[in-house]
Amino acid sequence: MNTFRRIGDRIRSTFGPDSEAVSKPQTDTPDPAAAQGDPAGTPDPPARGHDASRDRTEPPANHGTRGAEGFVGYAGEPLDGNIPDGDPLTAWARRKLEYKLISPLNRRKFKVIVVGTGLAGAGCAAALGELGYNVVSYTFHDAARRAHSVAAQGGINSARARKVDNDSLERFVKDTVKGGDFRAREADCFRLGEESVRVIDHMDAIGAPFAREYGGELRTRSFGGVQVSRTYYTRGQTGQQLQVAASRSLQRQVGLGTVDLRTHREVLDLIVDDGRARGVVVRDLYSGEIEAETAHAVVLCTGGYGNVYFRSTLAHNSNVTAAWRAHRRGAYFASPSYIQFHPTALPVSSHWQSKTTLMSESLRNDGRIWVPKKSGDERPANQIPEDERDYYLERKYPSYGNLSPRDISSRAAREEIEAGRGVGPLRNSVYLDFRDAIGRLGRKTIEERYGNLFEMYFDATGEDPYTEPMRIAPGAHFAMGGLWSDYDMMTSIDGLFVGGEAGWGYHGANRLGANSLLSACVDGWFTLPYSIPDFLAGHLGEAPLSLDHPAVQETMAEVRERTERLLSIGGTRGADHFHRELGEILYSGCGVARTEAGLKDALERIRELRGQFWSDLRVPGTGRQLNQELERAGRIADYLEMAELMCLDALDRQESCGAHFREESQTADGEALRDDDGWCFVSAWEHTPGRDVHPGKPVRHVEPLDFRAVPLQTRNYA
Repeated sequence: MNTFRRIGDRIRSTFGPDSEAVSKPQTDTPDPAAAQGDPAGTPDPPARGHDASRDRTEPPANHGTRGAEGFVGYAGEPLDGNIPDGDPLTAWARRKLEYKLISPLNRRKFKVIVVGTGLAGAGCAAALGELGYNVVSYTFHDAARRAHSVAAQGGINSARARKVDNDSLERFVKDTVKGGDFRAREADCFRLGEESVRVIDHMDAIGAPFAREYGGELRTRSFGGVQVSRTYYTRGQTGQQLQVAASRSLQRQVGLGTVDLRTHREVLDLIVDDGRARGVVVRDLYSGEIEAETAHAVVLCTGGYGNVYFRSTLAHNSNVTAAWRAHRRGAYFASPSYIQFHPTALPVSSHWQSKTTLMSESLRNDGRIWVPKKSGDERPANQIPEDERDYYLERKYPSYGNLSPRDISSRAAREEIEAGRGVGPLRNSVYLDFRDAIGRLGRKTIEERYGNLFEMYFDATGEDPYTEPMRIAPGAHFAMGGLWSDYDMMTSIDGLFVGGEAGWGYHGANRLGANSLLSACVDGWFTLPYSIPDFLAGHLGEAPLSLDHPAVQETMAEVRERTERLLSIGGTRGADHFHRELGEILYSGCGVARTEAGLKDALERIRELRGQFWSDLRVPGTGRQLNQELERAGRIADYLEMAELMCLDALDRQESCGAHFREESQTADGEALRDDDGWCFVSAWEHTPGRDVHPGKPVRHVEPLDFRAVPLQTRNYA
């Protein structure tokens, strides 16, 4: 008899492949006649991988699962995530044994397009090239190493359990599932933890200069949402050093001829033929030429969409365009409203500021967060006595204190600021104070741990964090949502894979710090190079589409038409004007906290702004030259559609979970209130065409979430 015991019971999982799920699948099955994508009410065909055996004919037990009735459509059949049956602890090992293989002599017969050269994209392209596949790698940067992965600072997690602090793979999974507020795939989290051990060894082997202890062992520190030390780091430059190592591996394959790296190309559309991804259409950012490339499979590793908020911690060029154009071609978009607001960003100092700056979460290991107890206190921080300071995270969440998860820390900071206890010239921040750590450890130790971060803070603010507290505030940062994919990283379009932040699988409704670099590396180096060949094996002997194929020519024509439309509007306002307005709408209506009224107001304002964009946009220059205003306009046009889906997703999900905090759903003491009976599923949205510049009503599909090893429970960090 197969049995299992939950991680929450502190006993290792022992169940086998025939065991039943602990928690009942939470799904809804609305009347198929209500599907909005078809005027006749015919339900859309099931997504790739749909398992008819999981269909339910009974009406949903909780009718509250239609939170945006009238605004969206609802599909009647649940999605199948193609997750291996049985013990999630062994799911990945069993799935790898099931994958079809391609012999070394046949690999050169396949071509794969990889879009993006961050940690996920560079890793995937380098690994496939090393295996012998032909890879075409695209980036809009002038070099692969400029990808936004360089911006990550604090570290990368791994369940290696090198310290005697009771860490383990199971504890890693428990922290990750709980940190994501039970809105991630549990089996994906097991894979993330299992491969995390190989990631550290691999990145160390290819040159990442991890910090080391005196005796030579790799050094670790803690991050938010955990009580162990599992984060490996290179001072405050972890992303940069990992990206340099990955880019070097990619360039090695370029030199060997297995990877064709094409820089200064922006992917503007996906070529789909007969329901399968067959290539991409790109614009040469120097010449303006529209080009097409076809292949046997396409991989999108294009990062997140936090820049939709205008002021975010992301680089200005980070965007959603490649993923969004794939969504318009049929790829479902999962949980778009799950946006993480980083609690240690620098506060906005003036209206003209175009972005926020990230200060690593690692600072919260030694820095203490506080505000004055008295609202409106205008005294300098160092003049406020200890007994008049409120270390509110330590007070409210004593077990985790200043290392509470990001969503909780950001909401707590917002509450203090809105209560009038904010600090700084604009009263829009809180203090991060290193006085006690410097007194306890000495300035030299703090310099060794955070020196470059302190220098960056001084350069940005002119204030010395060694002698006065930093000022921090929540800022739009990471997108937990992304293109929906199954366990094998394939989207709802055959042959289209996704990796890194462009996907959705590991983080649920809130990402734990230092899991971002990890998920990108796991996807790029150790997941996609297994799952992509399994897909390709079924297409041996097939050639990529020819460039004169109707699907290729039609897609190129649509890209040219959209580009010409942007250039021909002839309005009076630049693209940044509309982006800034959109950011203000989202920060107020779909920010750290959301309400039904605020979301409906935001939806109305977004549609109005989109109409203004397409009637009053001014793009100087032409499309036959380097034209950054044209690039920006295309990206903001996509943001104006993306923002509407974000608000619809947030309006539809009538619960609070992780970074999605609906003020209507909170406990008596102001914490997030989940509704597992009604909402224990992933919302995956299907695009429907609309009229003129406005998209149609999106259709919501759901993938039920089961938790076998980590039981559903209320998060408690007190």
